[in-house]
Amino acid sequence: MTLPAPAVTPAPAGQARAVVTGIGVVAPSGIGVDAHWRTVTSGVRRTGPITLFDPSGYPTRVGGEVPGFHPAAYVDTRQLVQTDRWTQLGFAATALALADAGLPARAPDPYAWAVTLASSSGGNLFGQRELQRLWGGASRTVGAYQSIAWFYAASVGQLSIHHQFKGPSGVLVAEAAGGLDSLAHAVRTIRRGTSVVIAGATECPLSPYALACQLRSGLLSPVDEPAAAYLPFDRAAGGYVPAEGGAVFVVEERGHALARGARIYGEVTGWAATHDAVHTGPDTAGDPATYARAMRLALERAGCTPGEVDLVVPDALGVPRYDRSEATALRAVFGDRPPPVSTHKSLTGRAHQGGSALDVATALLAFHHDTLPASAGPVDPAPGCELGFLRAPRRPERRVALVCARGFDGFNSALVLRGTAPTPRNATD
Repeated sequence: MTLPAPAVTPAPAGQARAVVTGIGVVAPSGIGVDAHWRTVTSGVRRTGPITLFDPSGYPTRVGGEVPGFHPAAYVDTRQLVQTDRWTQLGFAATALALADAGLPARAPDPYAWAVTLASSSGGNLFGQRELQRLWGGASRTVGAYQSIAWFYAASVGQLSIHHQFKGPSGVLVAEAAGGLDSLAHAVRTIRRGTSVVIAGATECPLSPYALACQLRSGLLSPVDEPAAAYLPFDRAAGGYVPAEGGAVFVVEERGHALARGARIYGEVTGWAATHDAVHTGPDTAGDPATYARAMRLALERAGCTPGEVDLVVPDALGVPRYDRSEATALRAVFGDRPPPVSTHKSLTGRAHQGGSALDVATALLAFHHDTLPASAGPVDPAPGCELGFLRAPRRPERRVALVCARGFDGFNSALVLRGTAPTPRNATD
C-alpha cells in the first residue's frame, strides 16, 4: 500500500524547527486560554473542596477541579462510555488547541500528523468504578471498556483514532516531568519529518483510589482552608493540593506553519531530562545538582546563557524540603542574580504532568500578551527559598523562558521556550 506523501517537504533531519501554534487549556483556571490568562493575571485562587467524590474520610479534602466542564460538549456518546474523565479532558484540550491553531478537527494528511502526550495515573476514576462493580456488584463483572479506559496510553489512542493522527505517536510517563518531556519528544518527531504533533498532558487524580495513592507519599497538604492549603516556597508551606486538567499544544514544523499563515506563540528551542535514581520518600528532596544539570543542558541546547532568561516557571511542589532543593538548583544555575521567577500552581493545584504543561501555556501566553505575570506567591519566602519572585507584572526583554518540572521518583526536566513578539496593534484599535 502506498502511503500519502507529507503535506510539506520536511527540512533535513535535525534542522527542522518546532513552533507552537495552538494552545488548549482545560484546568481549574478555566476552559480556554483566555480564562486561564485571567486567572493568572488576577491571582484568584481556583482550588476548593473536592466535589468529584466525598473526601470527608481523607486527611486531604481540597483540590483543583475544572469549573463547568461538561464532557458531552467535547465527546460523543460512544466515546463517553469508553473513556475516563482524564481522557475526556484531553479531548476538550485537543479540540481547543486545534481550533486555536486554525487547523481542522481531522488531519487532512493523517501520516504527517501525530500525537504524543504525557500520562501518569491513567483512568483511575473509570477503573475504580469498574473494580468496585467487580467486587461489590451483583454481576461480579467489569465493563467491556475497562481494558482500554484505564491504561496510561488511553488518551493517545482515543485521540489518534478520533482525529486521524496516524504519524509516529506515543505516550511518556515521568509524572510531572512528563508534561515537558512530551514537548521535547514532539520536537524530535518534527525533526524526523512529521508536520504537526499534538503534545502536552491532562490528568485527573481526584478519585478515592488516586487520592489514597498520593497520600502514601506524605506530600499532600492536610489543610482544609483553600487559601492556606498550597503555598510553594512559603514559610507556611506544608504540601501540595491535587488537581485535574492541564494543557495540550499544537506543535508544528515552522515552515508548515508559515506556509499556512499561522499565528506562532513561540518556539521550543532546548530541553533536557536527568534522573536522581532515588525513590520519592519521607526523607528525600531530589538532588539539586542533577536538577540543575537538566536546566544547564536545556539552556545550552537552546543556545542561551542564564542571563538571557526572562522568566523561570518552577516546579513549585509546596513541600518545604523540595522547595529548598529547587531553590538551590536555580541558584546553582543562575548565581546571585536569578531571573524573575513566577509560579501559579497555588491558584490551580498540582495536576502532575498536566500541571507542567499548564506552566508551558502560561509562559507562552506571557510572551503573547507581552507581560510577565506576577507570581502567585510566596507571601513570606521560607529560609533557603529566597528567589527573584516577580511581585508585579513587567514586560519581557528577550522573550526566553525556562520551565522546570520534577516527577516523583527522580525525574527532572527543563524546557526552553523563545516567545514570538506580539503583533503590533493598529493605532485605531
